[in-house]
Amino acid sequence: MVSVEQRRPVVVLYERIADAIHAGTYPPGSTLPSEPRLAAELGVSRPALREALLLLQEDGLVTVRRGVGRTVSDRPPRRGFEHVRPLEELLGTAGPVRVRALLRAVEEPTDFTTQHLLAPARARLRFWESLLTADGHAAALSQEWAADEEVLATAHPAFAEALAAGPAPGAAPSMLAVLAAASRGVQLTAHSGITATLVGQRRGEQLGRPADTPAVLVTQVVRVGGTPVLAAKHMLPTGAAPLPVLQSN
Repeated sequence: MVSVEQRRPVVVLYERIADAIHAGTYPPGSTLPSEPRLAAELGVSRPALREALLLLQEDGLVTVRRGVGRTVSDRPPRRGFEHVRPLEELLGTAGPVRVRALLRAVEEPTDFTTQHLLAPARARLRFWESLLTADGHAAALSQEWAADEEVLATAHPAFAEALAAGPAPGAAPSMLAVLAAASRGVQLTAHSGITATLVGQRRGEQLGRPADTPAVLVTQVVRVGGTPVLAAKHMLPTGAAPLPVLQSN
């Protein structure tokens, strides 16, 4: 088993090459220097370089062309937020999705936010409830909580400032969309869970569906480093727009 200490130099090397790709040092479609030359330019060993290049290939930044060598992908994936995307963006692959704000409030922690945001008993958490519609029909009910302001001020001050400023006039983005926009250059990680359930009485009224309508409940926690900054519940009733799911091995 490879230890964290052994892998760290390779990860750092991966980031150096990825930075160069995104900065245009190695433009899309260009051929990377040969292994010996690239190793000399970066001042690293060829085994470490080879492992970093393999990781870049797995993540879609680099491709291998027979007879040519390693080339930069024509469309390198964006960094940091490739797999942490706002729900309206995921549901909008088949058509436009509108976000309507139902509630914007500050509330005390619940069992859910205490567990997932590690919020203390007297914390004050921003809570956003939104209805997402596609083709005029309810596609999802989204409930999102941000971590306590003191936590955000340390872990992600740009997100705290964006929440305090509020959305632009006429805009009603989800909280996750606000987080995404405030996270340029900030590495985010997330974990989601999916459960089959029924919409229930209250959510059924909000979604315009009977209480016994089958639904999928997606729970989500987004972190900066090891600190959770956002927790969410997304209710998607049957018949809603399809939701693409990336499942890890």
